[in-house]
Formats: sequence, C-alpha cells, structure tokens
Amino acid sequence: MRRDAARNQELILRSAHEVFSELGTDVGMDAVASRAGVGVGTVYRHFPNKDLLLDHLVNTMYEGLVAAAQQALARGDGTGLEDFLRRLSRSLIEHLGYSDRFISARGPGVGEQLDSLFDQLLTQAKTHRLINDSTTKADLQMLIWGVRGVVAVSGSVAPDAWERFLDIHLAGLRASPFPSVNPAPDARQIRDMLDARDKH
Repeated sequence: MRRDAARNQELILRSAHEVFSELGTDVGMDAVASRAGVGVGTVYRHFPNKDLLLDHLVNTMYEGLVAAAQQALARGDGTGLEDFLRRLSRSLIEHLGYSDRFISARGPGVGEQLDSLFDQLLTQAKTHRLINDSTTKADLQMLIWGVRGVVAVSGSVAPDAWERFLDIHLAGLRASPFPSVNPAPDARQIRDMLDARDKH
C-alpha cells in the first residue's frame, strides 16, 4: 500500500472508531468520511461496505483483548483475571457504540482463542484462591453485561460508576461462603441469551 493510501486507511479507521463509538452503527459511511476529512469515495475504496469496516474494527478490538489476556495470564499469580475483567470492561466502554457487535461476533479462531484464555484466567485465579471455586465463566459473562448496563444508564453523569459496580461484584465472587445458592446459567443458556439479543 502506498504511503498516502496507508495514511488514509489509518485515518479512516480512527475516525470510524470515534463515529461508531459515539453514534452507534446506524450512521452512514459519509459520517466517517466527514470525520476523517476525506471523500466518501476514499472510504469505499478502502472498505467497500460498512460491514467490512466494522469487522475490521471488531477484529482489532479482539486482537487487543487477546494480547491483554495473554499478558494477564503470564503473570501466573492468579491476579490476572480481575485485571483482565477491568481491561475488558474499559474496552467495551471505549467501543460502546459497536460493542454489541463484538459480543455477538464469531470471528474465525479469534473468539475461540479469547474464550480459552478466559477459561485459563479463571482456573488460575481459583488455583491461587483469589476467587471462589463456585464461580463460573457464566457468572463473569453476566457481570460484564451488567457493567455495560451501568454505563448505558450512568453515561456522562457518573462515568466511573461502572468501576464501583465491578468492585462490589468482584468482592462477592471472592467471598467464602459463596454469596448465592442459585445456579449460574449454563453454556446453552448463555448462547440462547446471545441469540435472543441478536434477534432484537
């Protein structure tokens, strides 16, 4: 790719991230072009349709989270799980306008890799007794959805409210005895929740 074309692509991606994060994915490619200061034809030359542009943004988001999870796991002391949950929460907030697409995406291989790392982080935290043995991955998935819900409600009024929400729930997951006798959703129920959400 020529230097000017590469520069334009970087500018388009940065602008698309800003526009979709702020306004959601219903906005058109002309909004991205306007933010980038290029013609809409330039945007389409790099990304022939909006889905391809969004896929690129989501894949970049995935790659950043995979790298963060690998770094957290490499610490080896069980503290990586909580740090990764904070990193994941921040990433979903930074990409709020298109984070739904991230949650429902089934990227080739990448989703499975992140899923495996998540399992390993949970196992490591349990091994070091930094989280209750009864904690499941579904508990953590529901917690992250809850964080997104707090952000949606609190917005710019209390932009850090999600961190207190996360702190309180992580304290509950560390508690012994476990603070709930109700079972966590199983993997099938989590899939069904995602599928039902995608249909709406």
